[in-house]
Amino acid sequence: MSKIYLLHKPYRMLSQFTDDQGRDTLAQVIDVPGIYAAGRLDYDSEGLLLLTDDGALIHHISDPRHKQPKTYWVQVEGDPDEERLDALRRGVTLKDGLTRPAKARKLIQPDVGPRHPPIRQRQGMATSWLELTLSEGRNRQVRRMTAHIGCPTLRLIRVAIGPWRLDGLSPGEWRSETLHAPQSVRHRQAPSRRTRRR
Repeated sequence: MSKIYLLHKPYRMLSQFTDDQGRDTLAQVIDVPGIYAAGRLDYDSEGLLLLTDDGALIHHISDPRHKQPKTYWVQVEGDPDEERLDALRRGVTLKDGLTRPAKARKLIQPDVGPRHPPIRQRQGMATSWLELTLSEGRNRQVRRMTAHIGCPTLRLIRVAIGPWRLDGLSPGEWRSETLHAPQSVRHRQAPSRRTRRR
């Protein structure tokens, strides 16, 4: 059996436990010894981060060959029309090549709390929310894709990785689940009681 920890990483926190520049780290919100992040989430992004002490499971989750889809809620500047969303669905050409097709749809304002500090919003410029699901993980890919269609990302929240979802976790909160087969993401036990941020 393996344990996996689902953490809602806050904005402006590193996806690691130490930092020599004094920035916020995971050590401030989760104190389980011997665990490491399976993949990463940018300093200026929020949302789901998976952690475990099982090296094989870390590899399974983070290895691009396993294609764990990742879903994001993205607040963007402007109001992209279907033509722009279709471009994301087909794949767009970035500096490092053509992206794989993404799932993309508009969202009604999702039930997320305010960000601290709040987004920088230009006066008179509307914002909107998208849900994007990617099957690859290039550096800052979501931000580059939305910029490519003329709608820069203002806020980025990862809400799912494969079968795991952020549901019910506020920033800095986490919960754990037991996996009965360490190398499979399908054999899961009901999550343990949520542990709140210290």
